[in-house]
Amino acid sequence: MPLDGIFLSQLKRELQAAVDCHLDKIHQPSRDVLVFLLRKPGFSSKLLLSARPETPRVQFTADTPENPAQPPAFCMRLRKLLGGARITSITQPGFERVLFFEFSAVNEMGDRIAPKLAVELIGRQANLILIGDDGRIIDAVRRSDVETAARMIQPGARYQLPPAQEKVSLLEPAGDLALRLESAPCLTRALLDTFDGLSPLIAREVVWRSCGQGDPAYSELTDAQRQALFLALEDLKESICAGGTPTLLSDQTGRPADFSYYPIGQYGSLYQTQAFGSYSELLEAFYGRRETSDQLRQARSALQRVVNQRIARVQKKMQLRRQDLANCENREGLRICGELLKANLHAVARGAPFVDLPNYYDEELKPLRVRLNPALSPAANAAKYFKDYKKTYTAEETLTRLIAQDETELSYLESVLDALSRADSIADLNEIREELLAGAYLRRQEKNAKRAPVTSKPLSYTSSEGFRILVGRNNRQNDVLTLQTAAKNDLRFHTKNIPGSHVIVVCDGKTPGEQTILEAAALAAYHSKARLSSQVPVDYTPVKFVKKPSGAKPGMVIYTTNQTAFVTPSELPVRSQAER
Repeated sequence: MPLDGIFLSQLKRELQAAVDCHLDKIHQPSRDVLVFLLRKPGFSSKLLLSARPETPRVQFTADTPENPAQPPAFCMRLRKLLGGARITSITQPGFERVLFFEFSAVNEMGDRIAPKLAVELIGRQANLILIGDDGRIIDAVRRSDVETAARMIQPGARYQLPPAQEKVSLLEPAGDLALRLESAPCLTRALLDTFDGLSPLIAREVVWRSCGQGDPAYSELTDAQRQALFLALEDLKESICAGGTPTLLSDQTGRPADFSYYPIGQYGSLYQTQAFGSYSELLEAFYGRRETSDQLRQARSALQRVVNQRIARVQKKMQLRRQDLANCENREGLRICGELLKANLHAVARGAPFVDLPNYYDEELKPLRVRLNPALSPAANAAKYFKDYKKTYTAEETLTRLIAQDETELSYLESVLDALSRADSIADLNEIREELLAGAYLRRQEKNAKRAPVTSKPLSYTSSEGFRILVGRNNRQNDVLTLQTAAKNDLRFHTKNIPGSHVIVVCDGKTPGEQTILEAAALAAYHSKARLSSQVPVDYTPVKFVKKPSGAKPGMVIYTTNQTAFVTPSELPVRSQAER
């Protein structure tokens, strides 16, 4: 992502508002992210400093990230040294991707000190480094390896800037610029090798404005193209000096793809551009959505892994039990063997491994070979066959009951998996996690035992006839929606024998028309495992005919007096939170 040195210089101007602010609070919501609460007369804001390799940045933010129950050691050290400190300056060496926050603070002895925090935003080497006023490192989010690191990042080591590159500033005379640009095989590479703090996106934009499509070498440019190149570089320089334009690039689906401090035209209509009022708002829009999406994906994957493991375990148990149940079907053979032995004890030699006896249960009296235990007497062998015959009755009853329980549990776990696939917020996932914890599918961590989970509300829609339609997001919410929230005469919809959400049409004493019924059924199909199918069967019935069996798992209910609609899944516009 193009958080290059020049972009950081534009951002630094905006961050100057933090100078003279006091650090009211210091938080470290994750290993490589800090949040400072800043205050001064007429100004209050939160400053986010992220050294995450995927999303390194510094910005003002309106979000309040969740903090761990126990602050990390680095956070405690910052609080001890910088608690109540004042920011005296924010500087950037040239166009390096490094910002220095300098503070005025008081140590434990009451002496005035001037520590610094180096915010290095260098891709996968991003770091937050606390430096004492003697220039030595106090601590860092990422410490280097003592034996192999070329640049020592360890407490007590003297801080050094990352190695500088032999490039020139775009804002300063470059000497014989043509000679520098001729050294690379293409113009984009030449610009990147020449100018400090330039990102590939901006280099390509300059080339596009100079030459259109293609990326020729400098020596291949015509005189007109060379003139256009210098004009494009001059325009870029003027834009930088003027503070630039915070610009977000989004693809056709609206997903943020890139950002810049300079208007981008090289993509034509392939990407949409949006200008923001500040660089912090731009970074919030770009990284905020991306980080939320990443966190959601990781949390969902962890829960899906647990549920899939449980599903595999239940399926294996069911397979083994069905095999045992199939073996019970041969119990009549055990009884016949016992009967034949009992009737022919005189003809059975003691210690024989088997005996062939006339089978009077067969019309042709064909001989039946009966296997024997040589260690048992003929009478004991007969008794054993009768005992095994009786055991199959108990086994069949037990196995049938256990297989039914397995089928119920499998249906429940598949409904949880479906709810996970449709969860679109951390709050949704937290509710499902609580459901799994309550069912003993997960073990609660001690540090989170006392924390109250954040809950979400059902999705709310309005039918074309004006009826309110509520959709549960997970099994626990389905139970509350159907069994507590809905009135007896409201209509409840659910896909037939397919995991999905409970959908309630709030009738308020009125009778919904066919259009509302079809829309609610389509919603039930959309919020189910059959979302991508067509002609999905959806059962609907008044809530008064829906019951929850004693001991049933969350979301599991039974119902009667239902009708079935066959619909294609579709969604209505969701009502805003304010309308709910």
